[in-house]
Amino acid sequence: MTDARNVRYLPGGGAEIVDISVADPGPGELQVSKTACGICSWDLQTFRWGSDHTSAAPPGHEGVGVVTMVGDGVRGFEVGDRVVGGGFASLNNIRAQHAYKVPASNLAPEHWVVEPVSCCVTGVDRCELKSGERLVMIGAGFMGLISLQILRGMAADQIVALDVDDDRLALARKLGATETHNVTAPGFDEIRKDIASRGIDIVYDTSGVQSGLDLATQIVRPGGKINVFGWLKGDTATFNPTAWHGKGITVINSGPAARIRDPFPPAIRLLQNGVVDLKSLVTHTIPLEEFPRFMANATTGNVPGYIKGVVTYA
Repeated sequence: MTDARNVRYLPGGGAEIVDISVADPGPGELQVSKTACGICSWDLQTFRWGSDHTSAAPPGHEGVGVVTMVGDGVRGFEVGDRVVGGGFASLNNIRAQHAYKVPASNLAPEHWVVEPVSCCVTGVDRCELKSGERLVMIGAGFMGLISLQILRGMAADQIVALDVDDDRLALARKLGATETHNVTAPGFDEIRKDIASRGIDIVYDTSGVQSGLDLATQIVRPGGKINVFGWLKGDTATFNPTAWHGKGITVINSGPAARIRDPFPPAIRLLQNGVVDLKSLVTHTIPLEEFPRFMANATTGNVPGYIKGVVTYA
């Protein structure tokens, strides 16, 4: 057994750091010493909800690390390989079939957080954007800004980014948006009407809020698509059935379970080749021991400039 540390979410909300013991890997397993693990919006919501919520997250799922032991029967992995897999635990065993090698690179571990990029690969796959089509991205957060980087090379006529934060919109312009607008700015209603008049083929909603879905319904063209990428966390959401029926809207759910291929290999290639660059998106790195305090601030809006947090390990 080897001593390690991990996150434990608490009933009713919050988290603590706990000691764990990790056995040697079993057959078909790899033991991985973590170098980084991203903090997902699901983690943020679980910190608010608590571990007893029906939709609580596991303690992390965006891990990157180094193989320290190889279990019986495992082929294709060696001690020292960098891999994607696991959560916040500083050391854990994962099924080899769920691990992916990370190629040699000068990128820091926090810029090799592959799992969210794989989700964006699925979102873009489900988007089915055709050359010359017009797209609106609602939400310029971490996932929206990754998706913009993938979409910018796909010959869209327009990629309009909408958000509530001017700094994120400025970053969206640098990363591929052809046009940006703050939906809370005075005069946005006229801008919304103008956008709706353009024949927007696809509205890609990463916002994860009801107002984003409502806006998507308003601006997509008749016969167009709404790609629901963002998770409206909770038990209910609403839509205007008359508008959806009258406009003949096709609604696509592009959550991770909607994958049409294994998205990890292309996500790794996108990072390796610089098509997706996380350096401007990972705004905060913290050691594991600071996780509870950092999350308390991040979930109450007290981390200025936050886009993406990553736990890093010495």
